[in-house]
Amino acid sequence: MLRMLQEYLDTHHVGYQVMAHPAAYTAREVAHLQHVPAREMAKVVMVKTADGKPMMLVLPATHRVDFSALDSALHTRTRLEEEREFCELFPDCETGAEPPFGNLFQLETLVDTSLTKDDEILFNAGSHRETLRMRYADYAELVHPQIASFARMM
Repeated sequence: MLRMLQEYLDTHHVGYQVMAHPAAYTAREVAHLQHVPAREMAKVVMVKTADGKPMMLVLPATHRVDFSALDSALHTRTRLEEEREFCELFPDCETGAEPPFGNLFQLETLVDTSLTKDDEILFNAGSHRETLRMRYADYAELVHPQIASFARMM
């Protein structure tokens, strides 16, 4: 588990569970290995706004970004960032396993509305071998993400 994330959660006295699993490189694979429905597994997608600002999106593993809806919600054009563009923002994370805590990396975080309906949120904990589970209410209180409907089922 990413040390900065663990320290942040412990400092705020938030309950969480870390679950180890074999290496998995997609949120759907992780959900399968953890025996949870893929719609309950959150994934991070990085985008860049028209003014060049990186932004963290958090959506279910079963969804993809609807860029038309995203651009409308943000009132600006966005594009998908390539891993090489954002990997330096997460120096202690394995690329593709970034936790959805944009606030720890000075990034604005936008969560899809569909995730706000769940009691819990599951996500990569900075590596391809660990998943973290916590109450969604605790996550929202710590991260203060923007909420919008920008994802569609795949």
